[in-house]
Amino acid sequence: MPRTLTSVQGNSQRLDGGAMFGNAPRALWEKWIAPDELNRIPLACRCLVVRDNGRIMLFETGIGAFFEPALRERYGVVEEQHVLLESLAAEGIQPDQVDVVVLSHLHFDHAGGLLTRYEPGQPARLAFPKATFVVGVEAWQRAIAPHPRDRASFIPGLTELLANSGRLELAASDRAAALGDGFLFHRSSGHTPGLLLTEIEMPSGPVLFAADLIPGRAWVHAPITMGYDRYPELLIDEKTTLLNDLVQRNGRLFFTHDPDVALSRVEKDAKGKFTAVEDRLQLRALAS
Repeated sequence: MPRTLTSVQGNSQRLDGGAMFGNAPRALWEKWIAPDELNRIPLACRCLVVRDNGRIMLFETGIGAFFEPALRERYGVVEEQHVLLESLAAEGIQPDQVDVVVLSHLHFDHAGGLLTRYEPGQPARLAFPKATFVVGVEAWQRAIAPHPRDRASFIPGLTELLANSGRLELAASDRAAALGDGFLFHRSSGHTPGLLLTEIEMPSGPVLFAADLIPGRAWVHAPITMGYDRYPELLIDEKTTLLNDLVQRNGRLFFTHDPDVALSRVEKDAKGKFTAVEDRLQLRALAS
């Protein structure tokens, strides 16, 4: 069976558009994503299912439904239910059938779906009982000892749950034993230390899970960054290097936060500007 890629939705958010577009003025970014009356823009928490040689791999888990109601409101989480688990079920996948979960980093909007839905008075539990969890070493260290600037972005107790599961693989190189051949890691530190970007080998060119280096198609334009990014200038340099490489190799980007688009090919014009082209709104068992 060929390797296939399927996009699945997790819980969605509405976050401040100014924060999501850093120093870009609203007059510019509102043309790309329209804000609501509170200046918030819609954001997906899109995840990727890869079926490969009988295994099921899940790339990220979105924000999930672990927040208590007050925090769910504060962070703009739209749905109360665990949307990712429902999306997986619609693809015929139960939580105990997921073999590997790959996490670009451990901010709550990428790792919260690892946990079961919030229940008053009940402790947090991991939602995937048999999966191996792959996290980059640098991202793991950041989660254990966060900086005051991003401490609120991590989920208390999550690293302990992962470590105690006995199924944690900390990736220190460009490969992971749990994934095997055909998967290659790139790293970026402009958003957060050791952001793990997985390149997936496909017949018509690589697909890069772009995570928060390039959260959506508007951020393909190199100067556009987020207010949440740790080092915006470094991120722009990292993004430019990676996009140049992907253009040369006919690469595509998988977007986790774009409200509409799941996958785009990267193009560079004569002036050196990168753009997203050949948009796909969703992936259903993409094999090429």
